Amino acid sequence: MILDPILDIFRGKAVTIPPMDGAFRPNTVLDEADILTHLSEPDNLAIYKGELIATSGNAIYVVNKGAEPKLLRSFEAPITALAVSIDDKLAVALETGQLFVDGEPVRLLEEIKAITALAYSYDGSLWLANGSSEHACSDWAADLMSKKACGSIWVRHSPKEAFEKVAGGLAYPYGLCPLSGGRVAFSESWRHRVMIMDAEKNISVLIDQIPGYPARIVPTAEGGAILSVFAPRNRLVELVLQEKHYRHDMMESVPREYWIAPALYSNRSFLEPLQCGGIRTMGVYKAWAPARSYGMVVRLGKAMNPLTSMHSRANGNRHGVCCAIEHDGQIIVASKGGDVLLDIADIKVEG
Repeated sequence: MILDPILDIFRGKAVTIPPMDGAFRPNTVLDEADILTHLSEPDNLAIYKGELIATSGNAIYVVNKGAEPKLLRSFEAPITALAVSIDDKLAVALETGQLFVDGEPVRLLEEIKAITALAYSYDGSLWLANGSSEHACSDWAADLMSKKACGSIWVRHSPKEAFEKVAGGLAYPYGLCPLSGGRVAFSESWRHRVMIMDAEKNISVLIDQIPGYPARIVPTAEGGAILSVFAPRNRLVELVLQEKHYRHDMMESVPREYWIAPALYSNRSFLEPLQCGGIRTMGVYKAWAPARSYGMVVRLGKAMNPLTSMHSRANGNRHGVCCAIEHDGQIIVASKGGDVLLDIADIKVEG
């Protein structure tokens, strides 16, 4: 019983990642989808007063098909999270760690440094995901490479109350989805899973071994949800995460955009890693080549189980999907790495 752990020091451990199969089976739906509009690094999506809004940098835009995005509001720092209540109250979080509700600043504890997601529940409570207490949202790669687990979930039941911490020690919570009965589902990116918290604050695993890094979760009208996956898992990154000294040397001496780490986009510089692993035939980059970036949207059923998914594979360019929502019978997808919003006919899947 003691022998195997001792031998692991000398022989190492196998680097394995779950396959993209079943509900995660690859396809080209995102690459074949219609472009709703071009927008620089679109991140958050929501429906505000009946209209689709999207964030880009420090601004919020109203988006309509066939028209240029119209500026709704701008802030002094990049927007990291967005939520709209049933009565159209707009909650906006910034890169600086600030939170505004209907334009008014909300006082937060110093621990909240990286607001990755906001969500209003059916009773009006405002939920907040703090990805890390040590790194800002723009430093997410450093948080992953440091192997941190200092994220947390907070809730405020009324505007007169302060935010209450309801879960800690999380490995970068990135999405929030309030459910019925006081429950809330949330993604935990660095552990590649979706968790659920019940009304008594007990936490359990909902979806495990996701073949990528999950981002935001947005509820659908039928009771399910749409989960975005912003980057793929691959063996080289998993190996680097096991090598402490190599990882720290890389972080100290290599520019961040060239780290062996997940990315929102790739194939823009000859200095990027993993290019030699790219599988090409007759000069064509193959869809199954190893990649640092990817695009995936997963439809979850009423039991929050994966039903089907939409992909932009290694040879595509609609990567870095951080958010996707339903709107007017369509699924709207924000490709942060592809600088586009996509418009996809919503195919209902029972489950």
